[in-house]
Amino acid sequence: MPKVMRRLYQPVLAFVLVLVSGVAAADVLEDILERGSIRVGVAEFVPWTMKTESGELVGFEIDMARKIASDMGVDADFRVYEWSEIIPALEEGEIDIIAGGMAMTPERALKVNFTRPVARSGIGIATNTAMTSTIQSFAELNASNIIVATVADTYASSVAEMFFADASVNTFKTVEQAEQQVLKGRAHVYLAGLSEAKFLALKHPKLVDVPVSEPLLAQSEAIAVKKGEQELLNFLNSWVTARQTDKWLPNTRDYWFDSMTWAMGEK
Repeated sequence: MPKVMRRLYQPVLAFVLVLVSGVAAADVLEDILERGSIRVGVAEFVPWTMKTESGELVGFEIDMARKIASDMGVDADFRVYEWSEIIPALEEGEIDIIAGGMAMTPERALKVNFTRPVARSGIGIATNTAMTSTIQSFAELNASNIIVATVADTYASSVAEMFFADASVNTFKTVEQAEQQVLKGRAHVYLAGLSEAKFLALKHPKLVDVPVSEPLLAQSEAIAVKKGEQELLNFLNSWVTARQTDKWLPNTRDYWFDSMTWAMGEK
């Protein structure tokens, strides 16, 4: 192609690509509406997403995704993943959104687009009561003889070195694997969301304690969508604003994270 034609062709091509990307972004939202369902990626973390004994999914993310689907006039189609697999599933188009328990970090923002924050939470710890009975301060947990368990690729694992630089930090693929380390006496500490730590202690009061009641580190959580899905992102941002304003989001959040009535089987 002659240089003159190439110079004329390149800006036209760039303009066409912008138009095409805009259409593709709009198609995602249109596909959801035409399909009649929104595919929601979740991973099991208490109390964001949990399975009952009958296999039913419950939790803050589940209520939120069902409310989003209801407001869109579609069904919520839940897909359960291991945490390390959930962003790849979004990137590959297996799901439309990752429900709103994902901490917003710069590293993740390179891979997904986040909505406005839906909530704030924090990192906490649960400890094996017997193994830490002689420890008098949080600073004593950051020692070479201390073993810390956490879940790989979570926000907790990414900040583990901040609190436990001198301890041995072991990461696990699932929540159950990490929790078992503390329950079975193979780790002194479980580093996770503060609500997860509190619930673990609630379920196993003779084995586990939560020595620090306040978050070690605060974080903002949001819904994640695939890069380029601007129309869906616009809708979800408007949804978050509306449901913050009418108090649905904070009230639902309070139920799952503060009341603990659900943990007593009252829901």
